[in-house]
Amino acid sequence: MRVFLKVLTVFTVLAAVSCEVFFEENFTDDKWKDTWVYSEKSGKEFGKFVRTAGKFFNDEEADNGLQTSEDARFYALSHKFKPFSNKDKPLVVQFSVKHEQNIDCGGGYLKVFDCSLDQKDMHGESPYLLMFGPDICGPGTKKVHVIFSYKGKNHLINKEIRCKDDVFTHFYTLVVQPDNTYEVLIDNEKVESGNLEDDWDFLAPKKIKDPSASKPDNWDERPTIADPDDKKPEDWDKPEHIPDPDASKPEDWDDEMDGEWEPPMIDNPDYKGEWAPKQIDNPDYKGVWEHPEIDNPEYQADSSLYLREEVCTVGLDLWQVKSGTIFDNFLITDDLATASKAAATAKATQEGEKKMKDAQDEEERKKAEAEAKSAESSKDDDDEDEDDEDDNNVTPGEVEETESEHDEL
Repeated sequence: MRVFLKVLTVFTVLAAVSCEVFFEENFTDDKWKDTWVYSEKSGKEFGKFVRTAGKFFNDEEADNGLQTSEDARFYALSHKFKPFSNKDKPLVVQFSVKHEQNIDCGGGYLKVFDCSLDQKDMHGESPYLLMFGPDICGPGTKKVHVIFSYKGKNHLINKEIRCKDDVFTHFYTLVVQPDNTYEVLIDNEKVESGNLEDDWDFLAPKKIKDPSASKPDNWDERPTIADPDDKKPEDWDKPEHIPDPDASKPEDWDDEMDGEWEPPMIDNPDYKGEWAPKQIDNPDYKGVWEHPEIDNPEYQADSSLYLREEVCTVGLDLWQVKSGTIFDNFLITDDLATASKAAATAKATQEGEKKMKDAQDEEERKKAEAEAKSAESSKDDDDEDEDDEDDNNVTPGEVEETESEHDEL
C-alpha cells in the first residue's frame, strides 16, 4: 500500500511539473504599459486602451482589464513572451471579454503569433498562428471565430458557433489536443468540439469524383411516368369562365351610348382544368445516379495539424464602431485544469456585475422620473403665471366699459 501511495505521489508531482503556464495577464496594475506594444503602422488611426473595471463590476480591483476607449477605431496591441511549442501536449488559449457598451459592430477576439511578428508594424494582414474569440456586427453576425493558419493560409472553422451578446464578462476557451481534436468553451461550458481535419479545410478531400465516370445515356432517373394508356375524356374540355346565366341587361342600358351589352363572366362549375395523364411507376427507373468516387491522389494525411512549433506573441488586432469592450484574464497554458479554475469565476463575476448594473439602472430610472416630474411641474407653474398675467392685462377701454356698465346698474 505504501509503495502504491509513493508511486501515486510521484506521478502526481510529475503531472504537476509537466503542466505549464506560458503566458498570463490579469492587468492588476499599470505595468502592462511597459510590456504591451502598440502598433505604429502608417496609414492607420489606432485607438488607445485604458485599464479599468468599467462602469459596473463584481470586484473592482480583480476585474480591471484593458478597455477600448475611442469609437470607430482600429486597435492593435501585442505582448511577446518566451516562445514554446505545443508538440505532444495540449494548447489552451483563454481570455475574458466584456462588451460593456452593448456593442453593435466590432471584434472581441485575439490573435496568437510566432516570434517573427514586428509588433510596431502589426496590422490586419500580419500572419498569425490562430485567431479566436467573439465577433459581433448587427443582428446577423454574432459568432465565435476559430481560425488556424496552415501552410501560409488562414482557415475558418466550417461550423457556426454563437457568441454571447450581452454586456457582462464571459470567458472564451480554446483547447487543441495533440490527437487533432479540439473544444471551444464559453464560461467553462463546452459549446463545440470535434476533429481538426473534419471541421477545417486544411487538407484536400480524401475522396473525389471519378473523372473517368459519367452517367450512362440510358440511365432513367424518373420514378414515375405518364400512363400511356390513359386518354383524355371527350367531354373534358370546358371553358374556364362562362357568361352569368342569371344576369340581365339593365333597364337604363343604352346600346347607342353604352355599347352592346354583354353579361358578366363567372367561373364555370364544369371546368376541370388542364388535362394530364395519370402517373404510374416507371418500370425502367434505376434510381438517382451517384457519381462514383476514388481516392484523391492529392490527399495527404497530417497527424500534426494541431502543432504550432513556435508560439511567442498574443495580440489584439481589431476594429470597433462603438468602444467600451474590456479584455482581461489572458491565459495560455497546456493545463486545462488551470484554465477551468480561472474561468470558474465567470458566474460570480456576472452576478456581481448584474447586481451593480441593476442598481445603476434603477437609479437612472428614478432620476429620469424626477426630472420629468420637475419639468411638468415647471410647465404647470409657467401656465399659471400666464393665466395671472392675462387676468391683470385689461386695456383702458375695457375698464371704462366695465365701469360704465356698473354705473348704469
